[in-house]
Amino acid sequence: MTRLTMLAGTGLAALMSAAALADAPAPLRLSQIGFEAGGHKRAILVSDAATPLSWQIVDASGAVLADGETMPFGADESSGQSVHQIDFSGALEAGEGYRLIVNAYESRSFAVTERPWQDLARDALNLFHQNRAGIAIEERHVERPDLARPAAHENEVLTCFSGEDTAGNHWAGCDHSLDVTGGWYDAGDHGKYVVNSGITVWTLLDAYTRFGAAYGDGTLPIAEAGNGVNDLLDEIRWNLDFMLAMQIPEGVTMDLPVGPLTSREDLVFTPTDVSGMAHHKAHNEVWTPLPYAPHTDDVPRYLYPPSTAATLNLAASAAIGARAWADVDADYASRALNAAIRAYDAALANPDIYTPGTFDGGGGYGDNDVSDEFYWAAAELYAATGEQRYLDDLRASPHFLGAPGVEGSPTGSIAWPSVGALGTITLATVETGLSEAERETARANLVTAADAYIAVRDSEGYAIPFGPGDYVWGSTSNLLNRAVILSLAHEITGEARYREAVVDAMDYILGRNALDQSYVSGYGARPMRNPHHRFWAHAADPAFPKPPAGILSGGPNNQNMSDPIAQTMRGTCAPQACWADHIDSYAMNEVAINWNAPLFWVAGWLDAE
Repeated sequence: MTRLTMLAGTGLAALMSAAALADAPAPLRLSQIGFEAGGHKRAILVSDAATPLSWQIVDASGAVLADGETMPFGADESSGQSVHQIDFSGALEAGEGYRLIVNAYESRSFAVTERPWQDLARDALNLFHQNRAGIAIEERHVERPDLARPAAHENEVLTCFSGEDTAGNHWAGCDHSLDVTGGWYDAGDHGKYVVNSGITVWTLLDAYTRFGAAYGDGTLPIAEAGNGVNDLLDEIRWNLDFMLAMQIPEGVTMDLPVGPLTSREDLVFTPTDVSGMAHHKAHNEVWTPLPYAPHTDDVPRYLYPPSTAATLNLAASAAIGARAWADVDADYASRALNAAIRAYDAALANPDIYTPGTFDGGGGYGDNDVSDEFYWAAAELYAATGEQRYLDDLRASPHFLGAPGVEGSPTGSIAWPSVGALGTITLATVETGLSEAERETARANLVTAADAYIAVRDSEGYAIPFGPGDYVWGSTSNLLNRAVILSLAHEITGEARYREAVVDAMDYILGRNALDQSYVSGYGARPMRNPHHRFWAHAADPAFPKPPAGILSGGPNNQNMSDPIAQTMRGTCAPQACWADHIDSYAMNEVAINWNAPLFWVAGWLDAE
């Protein structure tokens, strides 16, 4: 990539060093990894001009290959900028050294290739191996030697937390312990969470059903390569095994708060049979400092109380796992299915255990509405077993066949606390005993959701399916989950406009945004460099490594500005501009498994297409 150069009016630019210009936001915003030959190509110009401006595409020699006029959009609420849109789809063949010129402005050079997202998909997937607990991360499996580390939290046999939570409630603990060795560290800390694991495992397993053949044995840098099993399945199993291990044995009773939580203080505890439920999470008893390598962690760790949400996440994940492994490892598939059935039944017996997230040392992932989790789990169990009781539960659910934005449906956009759409995706795309009319309704509702996202895209200056009220914690992953819906609409209808909207979303992630920022480490002229992560913490201590390539930042967040960096920006930034590449900004620049999962899904889907 080359720096932005100013072709006219360069007084200020001429005074700036080349290095400064290379790192400065450019008025022309476009994907910083280039474009797909024959595919959708869009750029944004930040400009107050009220009339169209002339643009040209030139090659490395300066020859003009295409030209046209910009489309003035005007003031854009999400970015706080006035912008023009430039569509040059279909104008270029595969090649390098292309530049976009608009009046006085010249873009960085960019490439057009047949498969611009192939490397991104594989690097995004490698986050999971590098965040494994219980196993050494070897040099041969990482891009740089400094990313290797010894095994951490080996032989992790934990018992339940007992004592006071941060709200002053006393938890009695339990009499059992579980071996929960393995799994993925969830985010910037070393906690392991069943709820967030659920949507992550589902996303990766759904990707396996669509384009998993691209990740056959020996294709990924993981410890299991060469064992005769698809490498994507091997990676997923590392965490699904952890989830299965979090299931509570038979005959266990615990004192738990039951029913709606009106307050996190003064909880009323009731002796409850929790057989078959899943512990909500496992993590340190206090927050560890930053930086902090996992293999040096000697802080006591505990299991935390079970919840209905965690139990249903286990049920759904294990059920789709049973389908995925049915022809690979029948014994493992049977084990997973039995655990899923047992978890679903345990959730039915305890439908309202909403464990509050008030413990020190780990995230909450609390959820006081589990109707969507019940629907999702029933859909996966119905797909796995075909049993009538799950279909009956599906038809009784308010989420039945629902999708985001569909009139009368409570099913929201995909995120860890909103998983109803995952159930509809399964019912729409997996052969089950569902009636053809019901399946068509599910498919039509997904297309309706995609149409709503396109309508949002067409109302936005940066042409992405995300509005000014959508920039919350993990906004980048929420956008990519919308791209999943758009991808499915393309599969269902064959219409190119849905795939183009997927590319629009990915282009935003890779630099076509208000900050001219690639939110993925190692990708683009201005990549994310300083994630909130205890091991990839070079910004805090040079003895620690910089992040590997392919790691997605949580992105702009103007609604949950809780960290010290975000608090200094409160009220001063437009929604799309509320972001800082700072290691201390956990509300804007943390990384997480459920964020990288849709990055892999979308990049892998575009590449497979």
